[in-house]
Amino acid sequence: MAFTPQIQTAQMSDAELDSIAGGQAVGAAAGAGAAAGLYVETTAAGLTAGVGGGLGLAVSPQGIAADLHLNAAAAVAS
Repeated sequence: MAFTPQIQTAQMSDAELDSIAGGQAVGAAAGAGAAAGLYVETTAAGLTAGVGGGLGLAVSPQGIAADLHLNAAAAVAS
């Protein structure tokens, strides 16, 4: 008598697998972005200044994603 464990397997179609895993995204995606920046640096005086910004928007079948950020930095060393 054989005591080897046996596992029963079954075949699944791609459509069945997609329904279990959430499927595949179908449709179009669009995106837009913008950025601006200004940077000044003088090594002799030790002056550093910077301004930056950004804006992003993406639309896809999964939803909408937006991003807005602004950076500012200043340093003076003598």
